[in-house]
Amino acid sequence: MSDLLGLKLVFVTGKGGVGKTTVASALALFASTRGKRVLICEVDAKGDVAGFYEAPPTGFNEREILPGLFAMTMDTEASLREYLKLHLRIPVVGRIGPLAKAFDFVATAAPGVREILTVGKLCYEVRERTYDLVVVDAPAAGHIVGQLAAPQAINDLVKVGLIRGQTDWMLEILSDPGQTGLVAVCTPEEMPVNETIELAVRVREETTVQLSAVVVNRVLPELFGRQEEQVFDALSGTVPEERLDQLAGGDVGPLLDAARLAVTMRRTRSTHLDRLRASIDESVPMLYLPYLFTRSHGLRTTRQVAASLGEELGF
Repeated sequence: MSDLLGLKLVFVTGKGGVGKTTVASALALFASTRGKRVLICEVDAKGDVAGFYEAPPTGFNEREILPGLFAMTMDTEASLREYLKLHLRIPVVGRIGPLAKAFDFVATAAPGVREILTVGKLCYEVRERTYDLVVVDAPAAGHIVGQLAAPQAINDLVKVGLIRGQTDWMLEILSDPGQTGLVAVCTPEEMPVNETIELAVRVREETTVQLSAVVVNRVLPELFGRQEEQVFDALSGTVPEERLDQLAGGDVGPLLDAARLAVTMRRTRSTHLDRLRASIDESVPMLYLPYLFTRSHGLRTTRQVAASLGEELGF
C-alpha cells in the first residue's frame, strides 16, 4: 500500500459528498510530512481545498501553504496561455480574448480538447519533476473518465504533428502505473459503492490509467465484541434498564437506542463493503478511514484524516 506514495501523479475522485476533497487534502498533507515536495491541484474552481489547510484561496499560480506543500486551482484559460507560451513560443499578455473564444468553439466541437489542457498541465509538472508528487482533487466519478481518456481521444483524431507529439508524452505518463494512479473514494453505502464499482470498470475499459486504491471513508467502529454484545442485550431488558436509570441518575434509554442504531448501521454498511471488495480487483488495496464526528473541516481534521491514512498505508 505504501507504493501509493511512490507515484508521481495521483487523481482522487468519488461521488459527490463522500469526502473526495478531504482524502485528497489528507493524502497531500501526509506525503509532505514524509519529506516530499507536494502539489495539490483543485480542478473545480468552486471547491475549497485551501479551507482544509485554513489557508487563503488559491489561484492558477501555485503557492506554498504549508512547508513542502503547494496548492493551486485549475484555470483552463490560464492553462491555455501557459501552453501557448511554453510549447508554441507565443507571448500572451493579459486575457486571451478572441483566441479564447476560438478555443471554446473548438473545444465544444472536439471532445477532449478542454480536458487535455487540465491533464496536460498536471502531466507537465510531473515531466518537469518540479514536485515529488502531484495530488489532484479531480472531478466527481461521473466526469473523471472523460478527463483521463482525453489524450487518447485526441490521439485517435490527430495522427501527426505538434498536438500528436504532446499527447504522446502525456499518455506515456498516464499509462505508467509506476507514475500515475487513480484513487476512488466512497462511503460504505449503496449508491457510492455502486458508483465505485462502475467507475472501476470504466477506468479499466476506457482509460490507460490504473486504479491504485479505493478509500472507504466514514467507516463506523464496531462497538461490541460477541461477548460484549451478549451483555448489552441482557442490559436492554425492562428491569435492567430501570436499574441502570437509577444508577445513572437519569434515563439511559436514548443512549441504549443510539448504541443499537450504531450497531445496526455498522453491520448494514459491512454488507456493502463486502460487495465492494468482491467486485474490485483483489490487487487493488482498500483503505479504511474512520467516521470523524465533526461538523466542519479545517487543518485539525485534515491532520486527523492524514494520520489515519498513514496508518492504512503502513507508516
